[in-house]
Amino acid sequence: MKIIDCRNLVKTYRSHKNEFEALHSISFSIEEGEFVAITGPSGCGKSTLLNILGLLDSITSGEYYLHGRNTVSLSDYQKTILRRKNIGFIFQSFNLLPSVSVLENVKTPLKYDNKSESEAEKRARELLNEVGLSGKLDNMPGQLSGGQRQRVCIARALANSPRLIIADEPTGNLDYKSGQEILKMFQRMNADGYTIIMVTHDMDIAAKAGRIIRILDGNIIKDEKTVNSD
Repeated sequence: MKIIDCRNLVKTYRSHKNEFEALHSISFSIEEGEFVAITGPSGCGKSTLLNILGLLDSITSGEYYLHGRNTVSLSDYQKTILRRKNIGFIFQSFNLLPSVSVLENVKTPLKYDNKSESEAEKRARELLNEVGLSGKLDNMPGQLSGGQRQRVCIARALANSPRLIIADEPTGNLDYKSGQEILKMFQRMNADGYTIIMVTHDMDIAAKAGRIIRILDGNIIKDEKTVNSD
């Protein structure tokens, strides 16, 4: 089953008299349960594409189907609801709330989804235990290492049980060992049925995925299956 279906996506940025086409009529699909790495050099269009797939930005022309639903005609509010219920985000810069605890950071998306306080706390505790942080619930993000903060991000991304995880350079701010631990967690999540899309400029990291989409100057230049390695 296709979780993502992109047809002739074009993204053009305009300012005054200048125009820049960041994506040039690209088409691809992603099946449910895949682990896909999107890679390419800085400025190639991969972050633009990621923002579109995450419903954080709109396309100029083309069609983007998420779970079989054409997102082009959706209002901003409809996109927000679709994103909240179906997509979990993991960022290079973590994007954690610095003034609240680890537990509260993971509870936040659950509260937005109208979960009760007790439901939100139970779910957050379960997820933090799964990522190995049961002893850090009351810590503030600033008291954690980079690898630990990214684990909090993973727990937060999983809070509302999304079918799709989108990760933007998730190992970019981590040392090698922590980065490898996060990648192993992604592989376990994928084995559990999560669909994962990961943007990275590092081909060694991309090789951990089951498929690599390479982008250059707003075009897909290669789309190939690969072999996961530990």
